[in-house]
Amino acid sequence: MQLKEDQEIRQLANLELLARQVVEGFITGLHQSPFHGFSVEFAEHRLYNSGESVKNIDWKLLARTDKLFVKQFEEETNLRCYLLLDTSSSMNFPDKGINKLQFSIYAIASLMYLFKKQRDAFGLCTFSDKLDRISPVKSTNTHLFYLYAELEKAYNQPNVNTATNITKVLHQVAGQIHQRSMVIIFSDMLENSLNPEKMQALFAAIQHLKYSKHEVIIFNVCDKQKEHDFNFDNRPHHFIDIESGEQVKVHPGKIRESYQSALQKYHHELELKCAQYHIDIIDAYIEDGYQHVLKEYLIKRNKMV
Repeated sequence: MQLKEDQEIRQLANLELLARQVVEGFITGLHQSPFHGFSVEFAEHRLYNSGESVKNIDWKLLARTDKLFVKQFEEETNLRCYLLLDTSSSMNFPDKGINKLQFSIYAIASLMYLFKKQRDAFGLCTFSDKLDRISPVKSTNTHLFYLYAELEKAYNQPNVNTATNITKVLHQVAGQIHQRSMVIIFSDMLENSLNPEKMQALFAAIQHLKYSKHEVIIFNVCDKQKEHDFNFDNRPHHFIDIESGEQVKVHPGKIRESYQSALQKYHHELELKCAQYHIDIIDAYIEDGYQHVLKEYLIKRNKMV
C-alpha cells in the first residue's frame, strides 16, 4: 500500500512540475517578446490606473520595468473557472505519441497552475457520455493537488468504447453552476460532426450556459497530421472507430479530398455558430504545444477584466 501511495505522490509531483515549467516558460517568453499589444497581470500586481491612490505602487518593479504597477490583494480577484475535460474514447487518438486526452490533461494542469498563481478559483468537470464528476471551485493548494489527482485518474484509466454526449453534459453543468464563471471545454467536438440536428442541440446546450452569463471557450483538440491533414501512408488502411468499434478498410489517397472537404464544412459551420453566440473556439493542435492554449486563455481573461 505504501509503495502505491509513493508512486501516486511522485506522479502528482511530475504533473505539477510539468505545469510549472510550461507556465514559467510561457511567462518568460511573454516578458522577452518584442510585441506589446498583449500583457499578463498576475494576482500580485496589476497596472496602475491614473487617479487612484499611490500607496500600493510597487516602486522596485517601476525601477525594473519603467511601468507603474499596484500590489494586488487576494480579495481583488474573483474570476471563477470551470475546466471541462472530454474523456470519451475518441480522445485516446492517436495510439502513438501523446494523444488528445493526454494533451488536454497537461494543458488543463498548466491552466490550473496559472489560475493558482493568479488566485483565481477553479474547478474540474470530467465527462464522456455522462457527467462523471464536477468539483467545487477553489483556489487553495490542497484543491489544486486534489484536482491533479483527478487528472491522474483520467490519464491512467482512459475510457474504452465510450461515446460522447456533450450536449446532455453541458445542460447538466449549466444547471449546477450558479455564479457567473468562465467555462473552458477541452474536446475533439466529433460527436456532432455529421448530424445537423445534433449540432443544433449542442448549441442549444451552449446557449444554456450563455443565458446564465457564463463566458465559454472551446479548445477543439486535434491531431493535425492525422485528423486534419489525413496524412497516412499511400496504401490501404484498416480504420476502427474508437468509440463504437465499427471498422472500415479504405485507401487514404482515394478519400482524402472528400474527407477534408466534409471536415472543413463542419468546422466552418461550427465557427459560424460560435461567432453567433459569442463563443471563442480555438483549434488546439497537439503539435502546437501548450503555450498556445495559455495565450488564448489570457487574451480572453484580459477582455473580461
